[in-house]
Amino acid sequence: MKSLISAILLFSLMWPVPALFGAIGCTLSNPAQDLKFLYPAVTSFKEEVREFRSFPDGQKLYAELKERLGSDLDAVYEAYDTPYTVYTVFKGDELIGIVHGVNVPGRGGVIQVFLATDPQTGEIVNFFFQRLESPEARALKNRDFRRSFTGLTLGDFYKHDYFARVEPESDADRVHGILKNFAPEKRGADFAASIRGIRKNLILLDMFIYNRKFEPFFARTLELLKTKEN
Repeated sequence: MKSLISAILLFSLMWPVPALFGAIGCTLSNPAQDLKFLYPAVTSFKEEVREFRSFPDGQKLYAELKERLGSDLDAVYEAYDTPYTVYTVFKGDELIGIVHGVNVPGRGGVIQVFLATDPQTGEIVNFFFQRLESPEARALKNRDFRRSFTGLTLGDFYKHDYFARVEPESDADRVHGILKNFAPEKRGADFAASIRGIRKNLILLDMFIYNRKFEPFFARTLELLKTKEN
């Protein structure tokens, strides 16, 4: 009996428990290969970790992430101490890309969404799922669907917040233009989680890399919505 209890205790210690080991970050499984796929001209890259707790106003930024995401944050994948890995991609001395990934909870487990963005404009150049176990995976991974996000910025997602409530069918809403072409019967929990992952990715990049470039779009959206409500 004693040996059985010891074996159970040993097994429990070996099993990873997120609550005990802290927040979980998201990194590329094979950075050299993945970045070469995204940027064929790459000659080198840097890998850096960003955390809210390393910023003097980290708690404020963390609260703003929740506000701009428009939903509660997951205790495991979106905790205050979650590490975020940013890859800066170079061709010689020229910076040609920024790559960043996030974890978001999905119905079939964690979903890992990586964005490749233009280092000057913040526009989406490409995105892919490193991990996605879902009945919706085939539709979400469809090349044409993924390509439809090319050129979008965080500003477009903030504008979508306004249009979704005020002018749901507006042609100026680029995000809605993409989402409406995704078959309604395939828009399950993992579809919503994946779109949330893209948005969260862009928000974090705006905070960590782009010096709040798109913050005026968020402020303007709040202003317009407040005007409409009054």
